[in-house]
Amino acid sequence: MSGPDPDGLPSRARKDVQKYLLPEERAVVATRRHWAVLIEPTVKFLPVFLIGGWLLLLDPSNRVTSSAGLLVIVGALGYYGLRLGEWWMRHFIVSTRRVLLTSGVIVRTVTLLPLRRITDLTWKETFWGQLLGYGTFRFESAGQQQALSEITFLPGADVLYRRVSRLLFSSDWGGAAATGDDEGNADPPRRGDVTRQDTQPIPGLPLQP
Repeated sequence: MSGPDPDGLPSRARKDVQKYLLPEERAVVATRRHWAVLIEPTVKFLPVFLIGGWLLLLDPSNRVTSSAGLLVIVGALGYYGLRLGEWWMRHFIVSTRRVLLTSGVIVRTVTLLPLRRITDLTWKETFWGQLLGYGTFRFESAGQQQALSEITFLPGADVLYRRVSRLLFSSDWGGAAATGDDEGNADPPRRGDVTRQDTQPIPGLPLQP
């Protein structure tokens, strides 16, 4: 199973991959959250927007209701625009070394978790997740609680789960989960792996018959 080609990613995801991954890293997963994450803000936005439109058109000659309606519409559009922008800008990225979550519209934030620290991976699909095609990843890691402990509304979570599991528990990808430290550096040779090879006898010692 091959990872996504950076040139075939959406422009925003491609920028995040090129900006935040190290030169020797390769993106295995790069995706934004499922569109279902916008259902809740849409449900909140529509009634407020309609109320603002009703106030605006209720009595155009009344400056109080017209101004109130305009303010409500602007506030609703601002709220929904921020939620839409956050969905568009947030990306879940898994490389051969780390798990990253990029977020933020004006101020960009990058949260990361080295693959070597992940001790368990849980994949959960709710009833609606099965119908719409999204799921939740829950990472358990060694040490203190991580900010990346749970990622919700991931599209095609079954495919992502197999990809990430193969990366974590198989050496096929050659990533940090297979060998090396948290930064992906190779493990030092173990003492038991070093064998002595004498090519010449040590001077001054009697030769064995």
